[in-house]
Amino acid sequence: MSNTEKFRGVFPALYACYDKKGDVDLDAVRALTEYLIEKGVNGVYVGGSSGECIYQSVDERKRVLEAVMEASKGRLTVIAHVACNSTRDSMALAAHAESVGADAIAAIPPIYFRLPERAIAKYWNDISSAAPNTDFIIYNIPQLAGVALTLPLLGEMLKNPRVIGVKNSSMPVQDIQMFKDLGTKDGRDFVVFNGPDEQIISGLIMGADGGIGGTYGAMPELIVKLFALYREGRLEQARQLQYDVDNIIYALCAAKCNMYASIKEVMRRRVGLDIGGVRPPLYEYSSEDNEAVEKALALINAAVKRWIG
Repeated sequence: MSNTEKFRGVFPALYACYDKKGDVDLDAVRALTEYLIEKGVNGVYVGGSSGECIYQSVDERKRVLEAVMEASKGRLTVIAHVACNSTRDSMALAAHAESVGADAIAAIPPIYFRLPERAIAKYWNDISSAAPNTDFIIYNIPQLAGVALTLPLLGEMLKNPRVIGVKNSSMPVQDIQMFKDLGTKDGRDFVVFNGPDEQIISGLIMGADGGIGGTYGAMPELIVKLFALYREGRLEQARQLQYDVDNIIYALCAAKCNMYASIKEVMRRRVGLDIGGVRPPLYEYSSEDNEAVEKALALINAAVKRWIG
């Protein structure tokens, strides 16, 4: 088994879990982790966009990761997203992730200020230095971070032996090919995760090793099935299931509330897992979103019946 084998497959991006007061709910974090394990996923991505990381404190993010590690008990590969606006806080989260045994850390580039690539590389390498025994994954999400991973920047980061992959959430699937080609140059073992859930099959065909997705938690069995169909070479069926998944995503995004709020309501209704709402300024679920949520639920149930039985 290669060093990166554990980073292949289905990785739901873990949702932020809150109690009725809006505080982090660690019991819900553990319950969500157990639920995803039961659904057969390969790993989880903790503290990213789905985890509402930019709205949580450093201490909250540490406690969430600790709860995931406690619940997973080695049954999942755990990737901890540790980026904050300051290098100091990011390094603190990286060191903590290594101390609790996370399999890898990940980071978006610094946001708000437009920094030159040499500053971004230093930021990432400084974070990596705080967890010197832990693999590092670059998170490319230009539509939110405001800066895109370029091949020269990736080439610079590959000088760091701990850099073993990219989570690519840019829309062009060509980026997956380009990052994979450069990352595997000279026989290096390098993984690329597909980020956009609407194009999982396209990403896999272009060379992605797995997927990290923000909608996976709403329908984990469908995503697991999608990966299985691809691996079995049943591409026409995989394409049909991808279309079903996309229609579910469109329904989830049709609500006026934030997408994660609608996903959490779907999970509460579908499997009885209550992980709270979203943290302001994200827009909370309300009764005006019932139609979109009910449509998403119906689509998920129909797809599960069709593909899982």
